[in-house]
Amino acid sequence: MKKINIIFVFLLGILLFSCSKDNSNETQNPPGDGSGTQQPQPEPEEPKAIDLSAYDNGNGVMMQAFYWDVEPRFEWWDNLAEKVPGWAEAGINRIWLPPASKGQSGGYSMGYDPSDYYDFGNYFQHETTETRFGSREELENLIQTAHNNDIEVIADIVINHNSGGGLEYNPYRGYETYTLFDEEHGNASGMFNRNYEDFYPNSVSQYDPGSLFYAETNLDHHREHVQDWLWKKDNSVAKYYKNVMGFDGWRFDYVLGYEPWVVKDWLDEVGGFSVAELWDGNANILANYVEETGSRVFDFAEFYRLEEGLDRNHDLNSFKGGALWKTYPEKAVTFTANHDTEKDPNQDNFISAENKMKAYAFILTHPGYPTIFYSDYENTSFQDEIKNLIKIHNSIATGSLEVLYVDDDEYVMKRNGTGTNPGLILYISISNSTKRRSVSSNWKNVTLMDYSDHSTYHPTSDENGAVTIEAPANGYTIWSITE
Repeated sequence: MKKINIIFVFLLGILLFSCSKDNSNETQNPPGDGSGTQQPQPEPEEPKAIDLSAYDNGNGVMMQAFYWDVEPRFEWWDNLAEKVPGWAEAGINRIWLPPASKGQSGGYSMGYDPSDYYDFGNYFQHETTETRFGSREELENLIQTAHNNDIEVIADIVINHNSGGGLEYNPYRGYETYTLFDEEHGNASGMFNRNYEDFYPNSVSQYDPGSLFYAETNLDHHREHVQDWLWKKDNSVAKYYKNVMGFDGWRFDYVLGYEPWVVKDWLDEVGGFSVAELWDGNANILANYVEETGSRVFDFAEFYRLEEGLDRNHDLNSFKGGALWKTYPEKAVTFTANHDTEKDPNQDNFISAENKMKAYAFILTHPGYPTIFYSDYENTSFQDEIKNLIKIHNSIATGSLEVLYVDDDEYVMKRNGTGTNPGLILYISISNSTKRRSVSSNWKNVTLMDYSDHSTYHPTSDENGAVTIEAPANGYTIWSITE
């Protein structure tokens, strides 16, 4: 009996040793490795971004290529010419230049005090030959450089008021006014000479239907002489700018100062891209102007909704308000800043630096034609982010729009895409903490990523397209599919 027990114990020991050895090998040596050394397990693969360049949606972005009192004086055209190739690469397809002709302030003029419409820095008057921006030759080089890079050039046209003429007795006002423009008085080119009969009031028009801004030198567009020289004659301002200088379109300054038919007649005569500065936050007034003129209009209504929501009221419900892009998306030129808003001390007329990128994220994902302000783009703190937003705008910011959620501190919007273009979802938050929200997407069983690079979260939608996305504190994210 003792011998049998010893044999039993011996066999049991062999069996236990064999089992222990198998378990040890399974732990120490993963399949396919005979080294006997523990190998690191592969990390889960990061989702791969889609190639946005493969989704060119035909959109573009305009650059406002100046700010108030640009420096250095006499070098601005050359400065812009150097930047044009980089802007083209970033997705800019138009640049809006400041008024290019000689103003009363000469070498200090920003062009909004027009004196000689045909002096682009090639006549000596108002104590300078070059304009603040440079010479005519430098301007022509800039325009050609832009065209070589497939960028259109937009002329800022100031046709409400004139400045810098000579004194003459004005019988309709009963005193002397600065309304004499000829070769010796602020119009060295000798083209579009004018006198008091071309301004309000005169022998035909007894009152000024527009604003009283520069009332004594407010041009009367009902006069045939004025119409001929501004847009009708072969060498009119409009046709000279287009056919000789090479401008591709118009930014109409201060259209509150003259009737809408002026812009319509101008465009009927010469065509080209156009956008009007109708400074009014009422979306219905902007829409009426579009209908009367056929021109695009700066979407001041949307600008004020952004300012109210992000700055003044800190309530994103403001985004529900009226905006031109909601009724005429193809005619709305959206923006977050311009030369006037940035120099205006009124806090209700500009969007603060801390909120500006959220405003750019809004206009560069929504319908409308966005404008980038030079000073923002050239700000090293903003430039890379704006470039990325332009890339998103020109690729996946397309299709019908659907607001998925909005409250005081969150706004979620979906662009539905078109065809094979997946579209996007924008999530803006002004909360002090990270937010997450479940929304309905168009993407089923797909892993998403944030193309704004503000989140490393990679949610996956379910079989119905439901997905939970997030936005960082006081920031934004832009979601779309991955490969």
